[in-house]
Amino acid sequence: MQGKVVLITGATSGIGLALAQVFGRNGAKVVITGRNAGKLEQARLQLEGQGFQVLAVQADAALEQDNERMVKETVAQFGRLDVLICNAGISMRALFEDLKLEVFRQVMDINFYGAVYAVKYALPHILAGRGAIIGISSINGHRGTPARTAYTASKYAMEGFFESLRTEVMKRGVQVLMVCPGFTASNIRNAALTADGTPQGASPRDEGKMMTAEEVAEETFRALQKGKRDLILTGEGKLAVFLNKWVPGIMDKIVYNKMAKEPDSPFK
Repeated sequence: MQGKVVLITGATSGIGLALAQVFGRNGAKVVITGRNAGKLEQARLQLEGQGFQVLAVQADAALEQDNERMVKETVAQFGRLDVLICNAGISMRALFEDLKLEVFRQVMDINFYGAVYAVKYALPHILAGRGAIIGISSINGHRGTPARTAYTASKYAMEGFFESLRTEVMKRGVQVLMVCPGFTASNIRNAALTADGTPQGASPRDEGKMMTAEEVAEETFRALQKGKRDLILTGEGKLAVFLNKWVPGIMDKIVYNKMAKEPDSPFK
C-alpha cells in the first residue's frame, strides 16, 4: 500500500474510519468522504494527528454528482486512485407494511446506488492502475432479516452488482472484494431509520458483545492482501450463510425467533 491512494466513502466513523486508519498505517494516502462537515473535519484531524496523509471530501453517497466530484478531487490531489472502498451505508428497522416507500428509496440510494455511482467514476482509474474495489456489504446480502427489508434488498443488490462487475474486470488485473461483516459495534443501528424515516436513536443490541470496527478493518486489509473475492465475518455470520444455503426453511424460523427477541421488536 506504500504510496497507493485509497478512497473510502462514509469514513467519518465506524468501519469507514477504521479502514482509513488501517490503510494509513500501511502507507496509503487516504481520501475520506462524509455528508456531515463537522464529523468529516473531526475525522480528518484525527487521521492527520496519527501521521497519515489525508484528503477529506464532503460528499453524499446518494448523489451521483458528489461521487463524480470526489473522484475528480482525489485524482487532482494525488494524481491517481488505486483502491475504492464503497462503505457508505445506512440501516433501517420497521416492518415493510409500516415502512414509508421514501425510506426504502433512501436506503437503496445510499447503500446500492451510492456504490454504483462511486464505481462508475472510479473505475477508469482503477483499471488504469490495476487496482482494487472493495464493497462493504453485510450478512444481510446473503440472508434476509425481518424488519430490515430495504437494508436487505440494498445488500443483495450490491452483491449481485459486484459479482457481475468482478467477472467483467477479472482478466484486467482488478481485484473485487466483497466484505460481509456480521453484527459490528458501530453507530449504524443508532442511526437506523424507522418506518417514517427518523433515526431510532438507541441500538436494540448489546454492542459490547459484537466484533469491533477495527477488527473488521484489519480483516478486510488482510483479505485484500491475500487476493480474496469474498470475506464473511464472525462465526454467527458464517453459520447463517451456510445454513441459509442448505436449510433455508429452518433459517426462516431461526431468524424470526432471534429478531422477535430484540428489545422493542416490531413483532411484539
